[in-house]
Amino acid sequence: QVQLVESGGGLVQAGGSVRLSCAASGRSFRMYAVGWFRQAPGKEREFVAVISWNSGSTNYADSVKGRFTISRNNAKNAVDLQMNSLEPEDTAVYYCARKWGAVGTRPSDFESWGQGTQVTVSS
Repeated sequence: QVQLVESGGGLVQAGGSVRLSCAASGRSFRMYAVGWFRQAPGKEREFVAVISWNSGSTNYADSVKGRFTISRNNAKNAVDLQMNSLEPEDTAVYYCARKWGAVGTRPSDFESWGQGTQVTVSS
């Protein structure tokens, strides 16, 4: 079973930026849509952003539109999430996962979840 690995989290001040990366081994990674999700303490896991296998389609949660950008480099088997203008409300563990077929937003449609990376935004 392929597992994805997130990196790039950390502590940042409000208004700052962080770039997360999701990596996987194997050529099949490039055939899947990849999504980013987050989970804050005491809350359910929520959708953040998703990108199709060929970068032709992206979708964002309303709460991050205009601030976050998802991109991928299939030659490097990597999907990045650039997060700008961070707010304390963005504090969460961020996960990436893959989905066969069209982009989606429901966590239950995704597989091969990574272990997550913590992003903490201080006010």
